[in-house]
Amino acid sequence: MAEIAVEASEVPAQLPGVRVAVLGAGKMGGILLQAFLKQNLFAADQIHATVVHEERALALSAQWGVDVSTNNLEAVRQADLILVGVKPFQVPELIKEIAPALTPAKTIVSFAASVKTRAIEEAAGMDIGVIRAMPNTPSKLGAGIAALCKGRFVSEKQMELAVRMFETVGRTVIVDEKHMDAVTGLSGSGPAYIYIIVEALAEAGVKVGLPRDIATQLAAQTAFGASKMVLDTGYHPALLKDEVTTPAGCTIDGILELEEGGLRVTLIKAVMRATERARQLAAG
Repeated sequence: MAEIAVEASEVPAQLPGVRVAVLGAGKMGGILLQAFLKQNLFAADQIHATVVHEERALALSAQWGVDVSTNNLEAVRQADLILVGVKPFQVPELIKEIAPALTPAKTIVSFAASVKTRAIEEAAGMDIGVIRAMPNTPSKLGAGIAALCKGRFVSEKQMELAVRMFETVGRTVIVDEKHMDAVTGLSGSGPAYIYIIVEALAEAGVKVGLPRDIATQLAAQTAFGASKMVLDTGYHPALLKDEVTTPAGCTIDGILELEEGGLRVTLIKAVMRATERARQLAAG
């Protein structure tokens, strides 16, 4: 997937007093970092990022115009806000590695799936603010959604900062931590479900005679527009569905096929299975 182009801005950063470390500037870490620059939330000299390989660090530093290295400890020493974007199984070792540079005044925001805030607090060995986040991949285009939950030592100011950060890549919701595995199963994994639906609709368009490129565009824009209707109007999806479904029309025949095929139940089961897998990962 192509990287987002980042251009330097001469406008002062919105949060000039906050220094940020992005530990694990891979897929989601890189998406967030680029969004911070594009939205001018932080200036380039406020951001320090890390990756595993030196060669990759040099390439990303040149591309993004920020300091990118392989030294997690040094990045954290220079930061007030630490974003943890490594794989879940790597989190305990990473927190142990950076612990000498942590203080209770710093904030950790983790988007490692299934890793609980208490586990990070205990690994840090201090009363430090830990916020857990679950963003999704449409964040790359500013169309994502992130669920946030706070650990035991998070202040309102720290939570407001986290919300502001994730609003640069889409919408945010705040939930209790007990709901985070469900968030993973729904919105974290959800884009994959929607891609399958769009693909299937496009294949159906080809089946009834449409050129593939037109069928794909029709299917994708229809999914986008329907989602936007739900978000912008605030109406229940069932009400919006009824507006499309005229008596004895085409749509009701299509809906009948969907119901007979079990689409509704299948999607519910998909979210349930993904949620259960997230719980298994959380339990180790």
